Amino acid sequence: MSTPSMIIIYVDNPQKSADFYRQLLGAEPVEHSPTFALFVLNNGFKLAMWSRHTVEPAARATGGGAEICFLCEQPEQVDALYQQWLGKGLTIAQHPVAMDFGYTFVAEDLDGHRLRVYKLNEESSV
Repeated sequence: MSTPSMIIIYVDNPQKSADFYRQLLGAEPVEHSPTFALFVLNNGFKLAMWSRHTVEPAARATGGGAEICFLCEQPEQVDALYQQWLGKGLTIAQHPVAMDFGYTFVAEDLDGHRLRVYKLNEESSV
């Protein structure tokens, strides 16, 4: 069986999205063109942005249909990222809150894709 290794999100403007994620991730894209950008993170995860205007075959989704999750080891890390992202002007869809799976908040990128930061409860296995 193959293992998923990358997510592609459809964006309105890959150059603007790459700038947004460059600041958010503290990383440089390894590939960048007017229609596509790709980040390869330290853990091997690949995050790509493809222009929703040029993706082939044409996509039915127009943006905002994905949730990218950022796992933290401590609740304090969730709070720290929340404050950091607030300072960068990110739209916050959900302020830090304890939920059944753990402690979390949700921000949004330029296209409305959700960015969930969370610390799992000790008993959760997700």
